[in-house]
Amino acid sequence: MPKSEIPVSKTSDLSGKRLGIVLPSSNTVVEPLAAQMLVGTGVTAHFSRLEVIDVALDRGSRAQFALQRHVEAAKLLADAKVDAIVWGGTSASWLGPEHDRAFCDAVEAATGIRTTSCVLAMNRLLRPEPKFRLGLVTPYTDDVHAQIVENYRAMGYSCDASENHGGALSSDFADLSPQAIATMVRKVAAARPDVIFIMCTNLRGAAVAAALSAELGLTVTDSAAITISAGLELLNRNSATQSIC
Repeated sequence: MPKSEIPVSKTSDLSGKRLGIVLPSSNTVVEPLAAQMLVGTGVTAHFSRLEVIDVALDRGSRAQFALQRHVEAAKLLADAKVDAIVWGGTSASWLGPEHDRAFCDAVEAATGIRTTSCVLAMNRLLRPEPKFRLGLVTPYTDDVHAQIVENYRAMGYSCDASENHGGALSSDFADLSPQAIATMVRKVAAARPDVIFIMCTNLRGAAVAAALSAELGLTVTDSAAITISAGLELLNRNSATQSIC
């Protein structure tokens, strides 16, 4: 497993557990990755989809992530009696983390199923240190990328090293090769941040994150891999009652 994944306790028997994942409708990366990562865990993955066509800052694009639409997609997973739910999209990186906190609260209230998100799991990897530096790689347009950087600065994290591809159509992000992603990560790594986030679950960053972590001597965290790891961690916490959002 990539160095960048969040630690998952090995003490719980997860055999027969069902992990529910809400995905952007255009995402083609997380499902095959889940099939790989869940081998040997006893966990099965089950998916619901939220219609997402593009990523932009205009009102129409933001409306794709309206809370009620988002919650309705998650509620469908309750019909499959899943044991945990994860939002496998990175919209909170530009909309703000409060968006995913509201999503978790609303889904848990509606279904009684413990819920988290990719971005909230990634943010838990950040350390509250004055000089902690975040590196960022995204496929997004300049304005969306700049909004993500600004959101992390507002949270107290310096993000002076970053690269973005400049795309807007969500379905196109999966076409970016792992080699191209690796090149972007290496450029960001030249500034020696403490951690590098590959921020988009429709990027094939999991294919290179572990090797880059070893090569560069720093943590490279892929958001698609974190989605699945966060779900496993949530399943391992099934004896607790509090949300981890």
